[in-house]
This record gives sequence, C-alpha cells and structure tokens, in this order.
Amino acid sequence: MARLTGKKNHPWVCWKRYIRLSVFSVILLSVSPLQAQRRPVDPNILFPDTLHKGRLTGVLSAQGAIYFGSLTGLYFLWYKDYAQSKFHFFNDNSDWLQMDKMGHFFSSYYLSSMMYSSYRWAGVKESKAIIFGSLVSYAFMLNIEILDGFSQGWGFSVGDLAANTAGCLLFMGQQFGWHEQRFVIKYSYHPSKYPQYNPELLGTNIIQNLVKDYNGMSFWVSGNIYSFLPKQSRFPKWINVAVGYGAEGLGVTIPEFDRYRKFYLSLDVDLTKIPTRSKALKAIFTVLNMVKIPFPALEYNTKGQFKFHPLYF
Repeated sequence: MARLTGKKNHPWVCWKRYIRLSVFSVILLSVSPLQAQRRPVDPNILFPDTLHKGRLTGVLSAQGAIYFGSLTGLYFLWYKDYAQSKFHFFNDNSDWLQMDKMGHFFSSYYLSSMMYSSYRWAGVKESKAIIFGSLVSYAFMLNIEILDGFSQGWGFSVGDLAANTAGCLLFMGQQFGWHEQRFVIKYSYHPSKYPQYNPELLGTNIIQNLVKDYNGMSFWVSGNIYSFLPKQSRFPKWINVAVGYGAEGLGVTIPEFDRYRKFYLSLDVDLTKIPTRSKALKAIFTVLNMVKIPFPALEYNTKGQFKFHPLYF
C-alpha cells in the first residue's frame, strides 16, 4: 500500500480498524460458548444469575489473547512500516465531514455491547458487566489512538477519542438507565458515483466501496417506539424511527464536487424484537440489526435542499 501523507488521507486507515474490531468481537463471542464448563448451566439461559467460573475463564482468556494479539499484529502489519516520532496530536476533525468519526462511534458502541454480552454470558452481574464491557472497548480503541500518536504521518486524534467515548457512553447509559438499548446505531450503504474518479482511495469494487467510500455510507440512530409506550400497548414492538447522517463530495479533487452534509428521517425495523423461537434466527437477526433496513426517507442537506427518497439505503 502506498505511503499516506496524513492520517485521514485514506479511509482504509480508519476502516481497517473497524474490520479488525468486528473480527475481534465475533471471534470472542464464538470462542466463549465453547469453553469447558466446570458445573452444569442451563443452556436455555443466555445470561445466568450466578457467576460461572468456567465461562468467565474462557471469556477472559480469549479476550486477553485477541486483545494483545490484535494490537501486536496491527503494529507489525501496519505501524512499523512508517516513521515513528514523539507523541503528538493531529486535528482531522474536518477532513471527512465527520463521517470517519461516525465510524468510530459505531464501532465503540457495538464493541461495548459485545463485551457486555460476553461478561453477562459468564454470569457477571449486570452493573459490573456494563462497566467492564465498556471499559474494555474503550481501552482497545484508545490503544489504537496512542499508536497513531507515535506515528509521524498521523497523530493522536482528539476527535476520534471523543467519538469512541460517545459510543461507549451511549451503550453504558442506556443499559444502566433502561437495561436495554432503545436507541441503536446502524449503518447503510448505496453505491455512489465517486469511486470512479478516485478508485485507489474510494475502492475498486463493491466490497472495497463498503468500507472506503464515505459518500455512499449513512450512519443512523434508530429508536424503538414501543420501548417508550405503556407495556399494554399493541403497537408493533419491532418498528423504529431512524435519524441518519451522510455526506457527499468526499475523496475527489478532480473533477471538483461540492462537499456537503445530508440528514435523514426514516423508519426502520428492530430485527431483535421480531418473535422467533429459532436460536439460529435470533443470532442472525442480532448481527443483521447493525444494518439499517431500506425504507422511504426524507433528506435535508446543507445545500438547502429537501429530497424524498421512495426507498433509501
């Protein structure tokens, strides 16, 4: 990969982290249930009421191995190839109209959620699982920022740190306050016209576009309506209302495009609240719930335009 001149001059610098974080979390959750159990646990109880030492040992072992292994691998596969320097800061807050910060927000939120679930699966009490899960997520993201701080071509980004903090706090606050996530962060993507003008930066195929082309991405805060209604309400539990954010004109200098922000209002579906007895479907719904379901959407952008999209993704 060609050397980069700045931390945010290439979206892959940011998105490579999110892919590794996803792999880190998925492996952790996959390994945890396979740990040997020292005493019987009802398999139908996802979050047992009492601490299960066998599960906790498995969670902590997998967590530690992947935590240090991923950071070590990240250093040798990426950072060591670039010049090092004294610790310094780097202000990249305006480089991608905060779309990269939304990615940090998204990642830290879900990593906190996954870490919390792994501790609860091991029988750790609710309050401790919330704190430990959020702190592990925050520490992992913070270590990456520190590595950036010692890299000559990049630097420690206060904006990234703020986004990481916000993601962890959003999960922590809701879990402490409501014992559920009434507001969920979601991602969506539609192909944009911009990669053809800068394929190295924005991707040469749809797989690369999904993680490099900020122009086609949208990040959403999806709120569950039923959660705020009386329990006897017959309103469908799975219907959400979503507020989204996106941007256009990013990563292209020739030809020149206007850079502007876009804000959306749409409906969504909370897949985790769709009734099913199938454990496989529940697992699939949990993973897919990170993605915004296509619906009609109203857009307002900073060019002063209102647009209606019959189906937006």
